[in-house]
Amino acid sequence: MQLTTDELRHLQDMAYQIRRLSLEMITYSQWGHIGGAFSMAELLAVLYGKDMKLDPKQPLLESRDRLILSKAHGSPALYAVLALKGFMPVEKIYQYCEIGGLEGHTHIESAPGIEATGGPLGMGLSVAVGMAMGLRRKENPRSRVFCILGDGECNEGNVWEAAMSAAHYHLDNLIAIVDYNKAMAKGFVWDLMGIEPFADKWKAFGWNVLEIDGHDLQAVASALHTARWVKANGSPVVIIAHTVKGKGIEQAEFNYKWHTHAPDPETADAMLREVARNYGYPEEGYSKLEKAIEKETFYGGE
Repeated sequence: MQLTTDELRHLQDMAYQIRRLSLEMITYSQWGHIGGAFSMAELLAVLYGKDMKLDPKQPLLESRDRLILSKAHGSPALYAVLALKGFMPVEKIYQYCEIGGLEGHTHIESAPGIEATGGPLGMGLSVAVGMAMGLRRKENPRSRVFCILGDGECNEGNVWEAAMSAAHYHLDNLIAIVDYNKAMAKGFVWDLMGIEPFADKWKAFGWNVLEIDGHDLQAVASALHTARWVKANGSPVVIIAHTVKGKGIEQAEFNYKWHTHAPDPETADAMLREVARNYGYPEEGYSKLEKAIEKETFYGGE
């Protein structure tokens, strides 16, 4: 499956906007996970911009595909792509981490398009297994359940219990995607709790395994096409996406110190200009720089 030039341009723009909006909301709220949000921008861009069957006007359509963000702390990227797809107004991102607004970890009542509440790492794949089994019982053969996991999250034993169940029940309508960005909250994965040989582990649990560069839009699109149509052969599929934590910001790339950290407005302004330069866009700084410095509220200042 080959992307056209126009499709590549559209998906590249989505990935850029996911990073820009993620950093905007993290800076405005002064809380969030830049590294893990930035590492999965291309994954979300292809899922929502090309692969998944969704209708923002009918977010609960029975025939839709479903996505579970098991690494729920990466919520800014998911909120960003949902806003870009029209599930909610873009302005709602500035309610991130506000009471009654968008939760820091995904919450099913925060916004349309959120399929499950997250928080404790490792639980998302079990939720996805249940959804995939439910679709089977409803004899819905076309819908797919996607589950995005973190690499460090795969230290959790319940991930592997869910993996074993998915293979046992032949859930080839389930596609797991591991955002393998190599860094956790306190250091590199291989130092804290190594997971290699990673692909062999999934194979041993009965999964079809694909490995890709998670920032290569064509590779992501091809893997998702293969997982949906070619590898639907009685076994679930996992896509191991090799990514860069904090991709697009030099000081954040592969830097665990930016796992959970919100920049001050001036730093965010410089970061956003850097991301724009790296991806060939006109420089856009932090849109609420002056308001943030003056500590004005979004609602009072607009």
